[in-house]
Amino acid sequence: MTDDTLRELFDLIESRKAELPDDSYTTRLFTHEKGQNYVLEKLGEETTETILAAKDDDGEELAAESADLVYHLLVLLSMQELDLDDLLEELERR
Repeated sequence: MTDDTLRELFDLIESRKAELPDDSYTTRLFTHEKGQNYVLEKLGEETTETILAAKDDDGEELAAESADLVYHLLVLLSMQELDLDDLLEELERR
């Protein structure tokens, strides 16, 4: 994965937030009645699934669950009006 892949995904999330197409899972995350709490629950769920995949030494499942975790994290950043650059700059700073 490159920064370009993350940027493309984040840009897609941002466009879904702006346009709210009816057939989009991302739209459902932004418009769920629980609001941000729903995304936080999904993030927790994906974190647990990622940990379990690692514990079970299942590389394929670990990659899949990690992708879900990153996706939901990017949705949360977007909800908080943060940009992918904010995350990347913090990682570079460290």
